[in-house]
Amino acid sequence: MHASYLILHGIENHRPPGHWQFQLAAKLSTLGHQVLYPGLPDPDAPQLEAWRAALLAGLDELDATQERIVVCHSLACLLWLRVAPDLEEARRPDRVMLVAPPAAASLPATGAEFAVTEDELDRDGVIASAKRELILVSSDNDPYNPAGEGHQDFSVPLGLVTSVFPGAGHFTPDDGYGSWPFVSDWCLGHR
Repeated sequence: MHASYLILHGIENHRPPGHWQFQLAAKLSTLGHQVLYPGLPDPDAPQLEAWRAALLAGLDELDATQERIVVCHSLACLLWLRVAPDLEEARRPDRVMLVAPPAAASLPATGAEFAVTEDELDRDGVIASAKRELILVSSDNDPYNPAGEGHQDFSVPLGLVTSVFPGAGHFTPDDGYGSWPFVSDWCLGHR
């Protein structure tokens, strides 16, 4: 059975071939799935409204007759946390994975308008944004979330299932994350 995927990158990510998201998109496409992996506008100096528009356009492009899955990395996680509570039912995907959302205090100035603090989280809205499953993946040594394991800024207040990868940094190619079986297995429902 085929699914429809929207893969969203983070700040300063120009979708390099060595990145796990690029490799995930290629693998899913090869298997015959619909895959949207857009280059988000101006990744070196992102604007929240431009990224919001790109996210909504991507959701609208997903095939509504298939399972719809969203995979966010880094700044795209904060984008999701900001936009998700306001999604209409028709735009809500079936499953969402948030990988390495950065803490507000660790964002570079160019991404500051994306910051989401615990007080700003719309718990019910975020949880309802995925029809079946919303998970968070983190590292215990992410330089963009130095508070540590489980991304306490998000997983605890949202009550999310969290997979913690020891020593994974920010899940970049420099951290050894090119091909990543965990995320492809989750996407394909092989867990």
